[in-house]
Amino acid sequence: MALSEFETKRLEKLVGAFVEAHRPAPHIRPKLDLAFRIKGQSVEIFEIRPRWRGAPGETMENPVAKATYVRTRNIWRVFWMRADLKWHAYPPVPRVGSIETFLALVAKDEHACFFG
Repeated sequence: MALSEFETKRLEKLVGAFVEAHRPAPHIRPKLDLAFRIKGQSVEIFEIRPRWRGAPGETMENPVAKATYVRTRNIWRVFWMRADLKWHAYPPVPRVGSIETFLALVAKDEHACFFG
């Protein structure tokens, strides 16, 4: 079951504030930017960069972090993208109780899994 409209708006506010606080300076954003999307029960944070060998203006997305809400347990599962381009549970903290805790984990990036 997807998130309610209220939950989605709350996530947009919290994750949007996180992304805005961590975006690079405006003059760097054409080369590197940070964004997020909410899809189903998941929140995904990703980088936006120009495609290396693409046409001018063509961009690509590099996943940074993902959290998926498990309503039956009232937890968020935390994921990071490994070199095999698949989402894997974040080993130090695979589950958190709130989206705020997830965002704090991503910001701290203690094991350099999210931003490298």
